[in-house]
Amino acid sequence: MKRREFLTGAGAGLASAAVAKPAIAQSAPDVRWRCTSSFPKSLDTIFGTSEYFSRMVSELTDGKFQIQVFAPGEIVPGLQAADAVTSGTVEMCHTASYYYVGKDPTFALFTAAPFGLNSRMQTAWNYFAGGLDLTNDFYKKYNFLAFPAGNTGTQMGGWFRKEIKAPEDLSGLKFRIAGFAGQMLARLGVVPQQIAGGEIYPALEKGTIDATEWVGPYDDEKLGFQKVAQFYYYPGFWEGGAMLHNFINIAKWNELPKTYQAALRTASEAAHAWMQAKYDAQNPAALRRLVAAGAQLRPFPPAVMDACYKAANELYAEVSGKNPDFKRVYDSIAAFRGDQYLWWQVGEYGFDTYMIRARARG
Repeated sequence: MKRREFLTGAGAGLASAAVAKPAIAQSAPDVRWRCTSSFPKSLDTIFGTSEYFSRMVSELTDGKFQIQVFAPGEIVPGLQAADAVTSGTVEMCHTASYYYVGKDPTFALFTAAPFGLNSRMQTAWNYFAGGLDLTNDFYKKYNFLAFPAGNTGTQMGGWFRKEIKAPEDLSGLKFRIAGFAGQMLARLGVVPQQIAGGEIYPALEKGTIDATEWVGPYDDEKLGFQKVAQFYYYPGFWEGGAMLHNFINIAKWNELPKTYQAALRTASEAAHAWMQAKYDAQNPAALRRLVAAGAQLRPFPPAVMDACYKAANELYAEVSGKNPDFKRVYDSIAAFRGDQYLWWQVGEYGFDTYMIRARARG
């Protein structure tokens, strides 16, 4: 071969190699999904988690897999997100499992339940103690699978128009509270109300409800609860760490290439970490602003906590006796919680307690 021909041919080959796309990109289909959220757009952390997740999926697939996120009401109301996935109206949703406790109380256990796991324990239970297998075995009945996609951390106990000094003060209280926790508090005379996030403020303002819980200082400030209720209680013992999920229609999942399935899992894990990190970063300053604006911070009295703990354990035993799915999941959580607190009281609690006291001493 002549030198000129060799160089020309080599140059063409190099140019072709430079512009050639990887085989995976050449074979990757364009996929468009819709994700309906249960949370209002005004909450840039809890709604923003879905947007972050969507961006991650796009980046992981070189823009081939696009997921458009919709706010409550744009396709279905916030508390009907899971139903939309079951029916195939949308391919997926971002929601809190305990919103659907009316279908089966087992739904509550995958988000948060009274005196349950904190956020780190939940993540550990899901990934290393069979929790996610139990979760998706249950969700098969509803035609979707789930991946953890966010956690709020321990929540606040909520906003009340009057002080709660004793268990008797809960009697007759119309309290916006989601899921299984409402059933627990009903045993103490509370009238639980399940209301979607965007509808809570007007209900509290009009007196339709007497109290509400949502998440914590950063979100609560945005929703304006401090303007219509004075007493801000802690902790939200019914949500030691509220786990959110991406629910994905099983048929739509099975249609995806393996690489896209991996992108969904990876992006869900990234969103899961992102949400709590942002809440942890934003809550301290928001709490200071709320207190400066007149919110009266109060711990729940020990007698209230004890009465609720007793009611919760009675409810767990009662439901476990009637519902095998609930019993299987709750027994797994309870056993894991016992082992976790064995370690927690040595490591995390020992360190945190000292640091809290050191901060108080200045």
